[in-house]
Formats: sequence, C-alpha cells, structure tokens
Amino acid sequence: MALRKKASRFWCLIDAYAAARQQVIARGFLAEIAWQQSRDIESTTETEFLRQFAWVVLAAGFRDSVVSRKFPAILGAFLDFSSAREIARQELKCRAAGLAAFGNQRKIDAILVAAKRVANDGFDAIKPRLASGDICYLQTFPFMGPATSYHLAKNLGIDVVKPDRHLLRITRAAGYEAPDAMCRDIANTVGERLSVVDLVLWRYATLNPAYLADFSVATVN
Repeated sequence: MALRKKASRFWCLIDAYAAARQQVIARGFLAEIAWQQSRDIESTTETEFLRQFAWVVLAAGFRDSVVSRKFPAILGAFLDFSSAREIARQELKCRAAGLAAFGNQRKIDAILVAAKRVANDGFDAIKPRLASGDICYLQTFPFMGPATSYHLAKNLGIDVVKPDRHLLRITRAAGYEAPDAMCRDIANTVGERLSVVDLVLWRYATLNPAYLADFSVATVN
C-alpha cells in the first residue's frame, strides 16, 4: 500500500509538471524555455558572463519584469559588457550611469567588482572554473549567495536547480526534502534538463498564485 501511494504521488507530480509546462507555454513563455534549453557553458564568452552576472544580481529581490525594463539602460551604462578591461578603465563613468539606471549602490558596485576581477584575472582563467560547474567558485564573486549563485550557473548553461523560495515551497508540498531530487525525478521522467524543469516550475509559480495546491501531496488519495 505504501509503495502504491508513493507511486501515485510521483505520477501526480509528473502530471502537475506537465500541466504547469503547458500553461507556461500557453501564456507565451515557450521562447524562455527554448532559451534555457539552449544554454551552453562551453560557449560562454566574457560578455555573456558579465551580462548574466549583472542580470542575476539585479534580479535578486526584484520581479524579472522590473529588471527587463531597466536592463537596456544597464547595458548602456556598462558599455554593453563588451570589455571588462574597458569597464574597469571607465569605472567612475560606468558607476554613475549604472546608478542612474538602477539606483541600488550595492548591486551596481557588485557588477563593477566582478568586471574588475574579470579584467584582472582574465576570462581565459575564469572559464575553466565555470565549465567545471564549481558553484563554490561562483560564490567567491560579490552578491553570489546560495540562491543567486545557482541562478547564475543555470543562466550560464550549468545544469543545476536554483533553490529559490518557489522551488523550496513546491518541494515541500510535493513531499520531497530537496529541490534537486524533485527536479531530477521530473527531468529523468520527461526527458528535459534540470535547469528547464526549474525554469518551468519557477515561471508557473509566478503566473499562478495558487501554484502550491497543484503540487501538494495532500491532494493525492
């Protein structure tokens, strides 16, 4: 009986994920799923690293729609992230423009510190550490905590799960102890990357305030 109930809960989770994915696509986010699927750490450039670093730092605690509106101005402020060395050389100018675009001193300074580190160390020395999937290494950069470091890793193409508040809540509701285990079970069953499963669940949570009810083990007979 216990095994049968566990199997029932598992397939309810898979059905809930499939329904969530369908809803996310229906709401216009297929391109977002495709983008996450296409991420490849091996092809990451200095510009892409700095761009994704800036996005993740700015997005911490903010809605992605807010960051989307402000990000073009951030790109302009930081010279389109085309050169870490040039950003470091024009630090004061970039900082002033960055603060004008996004008035959070800690976040703008974190972007500058990261750019200067890339300029000093060289991206050729940094990229192998990224390609190894070393999350602890990412956490040596400013503003990279337990959730933001995984967010950045995922955006760069490392196949991981970001343990943000939505994923943690879904994990508990579904009767799992860790988001990685839950997402791995889903990914292995439906044939998608961990990072894509993470994205679908996160996006669904942002679209549906009652999302926890769809994943709750309490609803399983």
